Amino acid sequence: MIVLVTGAGGPTGEAVTGYFRKNGHTVIGVDKQDVDLLDRAAVAGLAERIDREHGRVDGVVHLVGGWRGSDSFAETDLADWDALHDLLIRTLQHVSLAFEPLLRRSGNGRFVIVSAKAAQHPEAGGAAYAAAKAAAEAWTFSLADALRDTSSAATVLVVKALVNDAMRAARPDAEFAGFTDVNDLAAAVGGLYDRPAQEINGTRWDLTS
Repeated sequence: MIVLVTGAGGPTGEAVTGYFRKNGHTVIGVDKQDVDLLDRAAVAGLAERIDREHGRVDGVVHLVGGWRGSDSFAETDLADWDALHDLLIRTLQHVSLAFEPLLRRSGNGRFVIVSAKAAQHPEAGGAAYAAAKAAAEAWTFSLADALRDTSSAATVLVVKALVNDAMRAARPDAEFAGFTDVNDLAAAVGGLYDRPAQEINGTRWDLTS
């Protein structure tokens, strides 16, 4: 398969790209130094290049993220909303709009974002983050509706937070209760290909339970 991973430079991106590569797939990993995902023309150019070289894309795993919050609702800084809007929503819009035509050509394509429990259960100090995650989910479900007549699917994976080996090494006494290991997330993304597209299209998969 041809799999695009955006936000590939961090531990989560490394886990996802590693999972697909070790299973024999072609992975195109991009991070901010490779393509500015806030530049719609640059993202469109990336899609055109992949189209020329491969003619389709079988997976888009959008891992661009970030968190900002405050101690209380009243202390919310709307600059946090501006930053999260760009990170969590605008990049998703550019990537999904550019790659939807390529996903439609795949016989078994998947578009995946990682959301958070906060989108459904917002806390006072995380208003901007929860709202941005909820908006990202809604956008992804709109893409799912666009793909409903194809063999591809758009799915939301839900976590409380993610944990990796470096985090555990830095805090050996921490329990990270309810966190999802990045390697388990990668396996969950891969597992979406084992299910029919119609079964998972437009759904939320909770990885915390």
